[in-house]
Amino acid sequence: MKVVICGAGQVGYGIAERLSQEDNDVSVIDTSAALIAHITETLDVRGYVGHGAHPDVLARAGADQADMIIAVTLYDEVNIVACEVAHAIFNVPTKVARIRAQNYLAPEYSDLFSRENVPIDVTISPEIEVGRLVLRRISFPGATDVVRFAEDRIAMIAIECMEDCPVVDTPLQQLSELFPDLLATVTGIFRNGKLIVPHSSDQLLTGDLAYVVCDRDHTRRTLGLFGHEEQEARRIIIMGGGNIGYFVARMIEEQQPRMRVKLIENDRDRAVLLADKLNNTVVLHGSAMDQRILMQADVQDADLVVALTNNDQINILGSMMAKRLGAKSTLVLINEPAYQDFAGTAGVDAHINPRAVTISRVLQHVRKGRIRSVYAVQSGMAEVIEAEALETSPMVGKALRELELPEGIRIGAVYRDKAFIRPDGNTRIKAKDRVVLFAAADAVRHVEQLFRVSIQYF
Repeated sequence: MKVVICGAGQVGYGIAERLSQEDNDVSVIDTSAALIAHITETLDVRGYVGHGAHPDVLARAGADQADMIIAVTLYDEVNIVACEVAHAIFNVPTKVARIRAQNYLAPEYSDLFSRENVPIDVTISPEIEVGRLVLRRISFPGATDVVRFAEDRIAMIAIECMEDCPVVDTPLQQLSELFPDLLATVTGIFRNGKLIVPHSSDQLLTGDLAYVVCDRDHTRRTLGLFGHEEQEARRIIIMGGGNIGYFVARMIEEQQPRMRVKLIENDRDRAVLLADKLNNTVVLHGSAMDQRILMQADVQDADLVVALTNNDQINILGSMMAKRLGAKSTLVLINEPAYQDFAGTAGVDAHINPRAVTISRVLQHVRKGRIRSVYAVQSGMAEVIEAEALETSPMVGKALRELELPEGIRIGAVYRDKAFIRPDGNTRIKAKDRVVLFAAADAVRHVEQLFRVSIQYF
């Protein structure tokens, strides 16, 4: 696949890195010569210095032969125009744009980005995607990651196996026998820096990070089975009132009215605006690193501090200060990969990587076959994939034990007629079933083949 990426910042670099690793033909455009020099020196991609929305620059980057354009510059209008030019002049089949301003995405303008109006096939709002992830993490405090699939009926939760975890040293097959009515399947294990796609005879060890696919209604029971029975936060402090912080506060007001939220925003005008927009959230003007402001927010009584400013250092240091002043737990937004590696040792309880969320949304549209959703884990070591089985799929009609699935793939759930099916060797996939599975990076191409669209389908 030939892909043109407009924007060589953190998001553009992450997308280019992933796509180039999979032998795609990738061209990257950016106005910064330094960013282009860096990306071409470190990745197997072609770089072009110029404006991503200019036709001559797109032409030099090979837009006339591109299968997809992904516009992820910092400016919505550049991304929009780049897609329009790619459509009008170069007839690029798939156009993806990063849209940050929520004004464009308001429900009353839902038909704005359509082939008849502004021809963008996929809009990605990192702020909304990250905000939803934050809300899921707040709802399930025992999980280090939570993602929803199949019309939100299936969840993938990442759970750390602590020393008191009741299920360690127990073969996975035996877990199924001990809890026959629990709709959950361990699909992946991250152990000592390595990603393992387990077999039924494998077992969890203390220190493992287990990736479990479960029925949405069995999420809390699954967490409890792993020894995580943390209570949902009731008193929350949000650091940063940007798009993400505002989205999270507004959604909590709408969905969890019993939660008490205080929001700290450093910009006075923004703080005044937020105070006007939010009904039940206490908005404080000041720095998240000001001990006086934190005390004013009653940090010593906070169940959770969520740091969502656009500055990694403020997020990390502010959360560390909050913990020192008595906050029970912290959840921190960290953009820089180098900071993520030592976040735990710095006292950060949990962190969110916004770049990973955006890259996962892009991969969903890069994957071949009837792929409905993709979520990359551990910096792309593996993917959790939701795929739809067509009548021509080689999986349909056979018992799973007869399929001889390639190494590196483990099926976590089958979604049929709005019901969760926990798979075993006798399970048979039917046409139109949705399958949620865990696949190591080098096995993703096999997943695409298993769910490929055959010409017979048409």
